[in-house]
Amino acid sequence: MLASLAANSPINEQTMWWIVAVGGAGVLYLLMRPKGKRPDPLGAPKFSLSRQRDVEQQMQNLLVELSSMARQITAQLDTRAARLELLLKEADERLAELRTAMPGNGEPNPLPSLPPVVEMNPEPIATAAEEPMALPVVTPQPSENRHAEVYRLADQGIEANEIARAVNRPTGEVELILALRPK
Repeated sequence: MLASLAANSPINEQTMWWIVAVGGAGVLYLLMRPKGKRPDPLGAPKFSLSRQRDVEQQMQNLLVELSSMARQITAQLDTRAARLELLLKEADERLAELRTAMPGNGEPNPLPSLPPVVEMNPEPIATAAEEPMALPVVTPQPSENRHAEVYRLADQGIEANEIARAVNRPTGEVELILALRPK
């Protein structure tokens, strides 16, 4: 088509520049235009159908495992909560027994006395004044006598962990007995 135009009319220099300018603009447009559709940067990656099914199956297995683990943890928490409630109930009952054992003047009632089995520990321990002192070793007795023994040792200024060793009971139990001691 350009050849027929060139053959029919004389082309002057100005027309030639216009043709070059329009052709250059066309080439620039073709080079600079967006090529195809740009991928969505937030779009999901394309996987094959079998790969998608594998991922789906793994996710379902993971959900089943998480559900099972949640049930186990819930059951363990329920068991521990029930055990804790039982321990609290027992502590309340023992506290009520201690309160009923106290007369109105704040002094303990004389408890039925079983002869405590007290042996002297041959291994001396250092107290706050760095004096060696032999701790008595007490065999387990009924709870009232054990409480009285814990109170007696605490009144002597002995620490809870040393009392626990002396009466052969856990330190936590001795600390609980001392914490629930009537003032």
